[in-house]
Amino acid sequence: MKTTIRIFIVLACATLFTGCGYNTLQMKEETVFKAWADVESTLQRRADLIPNLVETVKGFAAQERETLEAVINARSKATSVTLSADDLSSPAAMQQLSAAQGGLTSALSRLMVVVERYPDLKSNQNFLDLQNQLEGTENRINVARQRFNATVEDFNASIRKFPASLTNNFLLKLDRKEYFKADEAAKSVPQVKFN
Repeated sequence: MKTTIRIFIVLACATLFTGCGYNTLQMKEETVFKAWADVESTLQRRADLIPNLVETVKGFAAQERETLEAVINARSKATSVTLSADDLSSPAAMQQLSAAQGGLTSALSRLMVVVERYPDLKSNQNFLDLQNQLEGTENRINVARQRFNATVEDFNASIRKFPASLTNNFLLKLDRKEYFKADEAAKSVPQVKFN
């Protein structure tokens, strides 16, 4: 009799937990973490390309030292800001990362304006290859951010929908994840001036 009751309790719990989204919520949170790892991977690729780009430009545009140093400093700042999986629920941590990455994007934009002044640099094959790789990486970053935000949207909706919301509130207590948002500076239109 006791064995039958135990089997019944185990089956009831298994049915209850699968019916309330226990496993699904955990899988969706893991999907968010994986999507975030993809964002970090593409951000790292960009950070790895920048020193080569800067060195190539240095050879042609030594007098543009201030711009080159701004890129190097922005890269350093951007790579020093990291988020753990726990930080994905923190608006402040996500804002800090976004600001650091926005600073790097801005510095790279200024570098590309400098490049316009050096026709020999624009025809250098090493520079062209690096510029193409950087452009491709920027596209990958955008795609990774969009995928991350889609997984965050799915996860956040899942922990709020019934009956999974009950499972989350009483058993899991998973926090809402923050979207990857543009830095405030990225919202203004860049000014390009030619002398």
